[in-house]
Amino acid sequence: MGGAEGFTPHGIDPDRNGVMWVALGGSGHVASFDRRKCKEPPSNRIASGEQCLEGWTLYQTPGPTFKGTGVSAEFMYSTFVDQFDIMGLGKDTPIATGSGSDSMLILDPKTSKWIVMRVPYPLGFYSRGLDGRIDDPKAGWKGRGLWAAYGTSPTGTSREAKGRNLCWCISN
Repeated sequence: MGGAEGFTPHGIDPDRNGVMWVALGGSGHVASFDRRKCKEPPSNRIASGEQCLEGWTLYQTPGPTFKGTGVSAEFMYSTFVDQFDIMGLGKDTPIATGSGSDSMLILDPKTSKWIVMRVPYPLGFYSRGLDGRIDDPKAGWKGRGLWAAYGTSPTGTSREAKGRNLCWCISN
């Protein structure tokens, strides 16, 4: 969008239409890649790393930028696409973990508008990953859950329990 450049990809997740979504933690974008927008079939291209630039769309995340740069002060660590409408915001809604703002950054791909869900506790909610499930689709919000991992280590999450720090690993 407008000649913007995205960099430092973190986490990739597809939607149900085959569009790939990725958080670009360094530049402060969430990007989508839709190969249906490619002018030539990928098999006819030279593997240079710049195949089908027209398939990319960059969405600048909300929030402050570093002075004089236009680069977001936000840092997204991962991407999760809500393929099954767990959050009630629509199928195939991309969510980026806003590690720099204690938030989940939710993009409405139809309008390019952002919803920012802040997590007020625990302080230092360095979100690292998301996953969701629907236990009972007939129970409304009570039958659904979105689980966020947080911690300063990208390989695990932690919480205080009975005076000791517990850590469990997240496998991809």
